[in-house]
Amino acid sequence: DLMDRADSQEAQEAQGAVAHRGRQLDASRDAALRDAALELLAEIGYDRLSIDAVAARAKASKMTIYRRWSGKAELVADAISSLRKPGEVPDTGSLRGDLEAMARSSDSPDIRFDAQLLLGLVTALARDPELRQVIREQLLGRGGIRLRQVFERAVARGEIPESRNLDLLVSVFPALVIHHLLIFGELPDASFTAQVINDLILPLAVAPR
Repeated sequence: DLMDRADSQEAQEAQGAVAHRGRQLDASRDAALRDAALELLAEIGYDRLSIDAVAARAKASKMTIYRRWSGKAELVADAISSLRKPGEVPDTGSLRGDLEAMARSSDSPDIRFDAQLLLGLVTALARDPELRQVIREQLLGRGGIRLRQVFERAVARGEIPESRNLDLLVSVFPALVIHHLLIFGELPDASFTAQVINDLILPLAVAPR
């Protein structure tokens, strides 16, 4: 009953905020609310995240949030979509060099934060198609764009046969990283990454047709 009353009250607050959404809103406030949502998502996960918690973290009212987003799902999707874009991968002149450069960059704070976000979303992904799409395009898609760039360079250099399925190659490493995240709760270390590159990705990529 208490949960039903809380849900009803939250729904009423959301409806009350709809009428105000046409007003011009403070973009800097939007950013603070998105940051608060992302921080909480990484810390406690999607299921435990609430509009109350985001409001408290951002030192805002729930009405302020509902003037911008219809609820938790829309806020989280928008916050993830606003994440910075992936950087360029250094062109080392070889497929091995490019992959090793990517492996070194995978230990950056940005990548580790993305991993925590993904862990925080795991339970919700099975039942929320909107979130699945955002994850594909933003968290996984960002790394996939960089990997595809590496493989396309290698094709142009003649290191990878032109007929190779690049989509399949691009999916191998993220799949193993996600598996490691789910099983161990953390990103794989440098030795795991090196083993995947040397024993799996490179042989698959350069194998004769």
